[in-house]
Amino acid sequence: MRMQPQSLEFSQTAPACAVVIVNYNAGPLLINAARSAQQAGASEIVIVDNASTDGSVEALLAADIGPALAVIRNGANLGFAAGCNIGAKASTAPLVLFLNPDCSLEPMALHKLATALMADEHIGMVGPLLLNPDSSEQRGGRRRIPTPLSGFIHGFGLSRMAPGLFDDFNQTGDPLPNGPVPVEAISGSCMMVRRTAALAVGPWDEGYFLHGEDLDYCLRFSRAGFAIMFVPDAIATHVRGASSSGRPLFVEWHKHQSMIRFYGKFFAASQPLPMRWLVKSGIALRLAFKLAAISAGQLLGQRRP
Repeated sequence: MRMQPQSLEFSQTAPACAVVIVNYNAGPLLINAARSAQQAGASEIVIVDNASTDGSVEALLAADIGPALAVIRNGANLGFAAGCNIGAKASTAPLVLFLNPDCSLEPMALHKLATALMADEHIGMVGPLLLNPDSSEQRGGRRRIPTPLSGFIHGFGLSRMAPGLFDDFNQTGDPLPNGPVPVEAISGSCMMVRRTAALAVGPWDEGYFLHGEDLDYCLRFSRAGFAIMFVPDAIATHVRGASSSGRPLFVEWHKHQSMIRFYGKFFAASQPLPMRWLVKSGIALRLAFKLAAISAGQLLGQRRP
């Protein structure tokens, strides 16, 4: 369905929204995320903790977040998708915002997202303008679904080396629209869904442990007939990688496993066998380069006086 940019009058009667935050060792950023959700007017704030060991949950419980806060402690790190499913089931509001623990909302962001989402019954998902801590737009907040070709171009940096020749699936370089516009995908770091749409689409795919699950979720929403909107005047700031920066090898492994799963789930069946081999070989080669670069960097760091 084709939708045009909208100029919205923000209603004071937007439906209640639950905020689900999946935490793993996010430190004091978890308090910032929860407090921003509280100040933005969340009706429920559900923290799903994946067996953190950094005291972040204890610090959060000691903070004055208010009665909307609920904490669910998992006995192990079940992954992001599983945590989102647990949090969504534990909440009751008609709208659900999935928010990373290293992400904070501006005070009106929740209201603007909710208003945009409820502007049309065919809209199932909305996302804000994601900013880096330096206020620049963050990559991934609005993007196209990666195909095998665009994934190859992005994965090997061709779009950065020759942007005039190769298009990237990230739309960060595009001018900001004047109002909400349809996009193919947004970031799972701050993603609001209509609960009825989410029930029709089904839960997050727990076969992804880390990365890729948000693209999967977006594509499934689109294929179910729901529009996805980018809302540029709803703003959230994302301190990228706060929970995973200390585990670069672990993160890269799971990121590339997610790429293989995403390709196999949505594209492999329509591709000839040689193309399937080529795509998987390309992902494996990129992973080998990444792991080698990380290991070399770690070794050099250890050798420095």
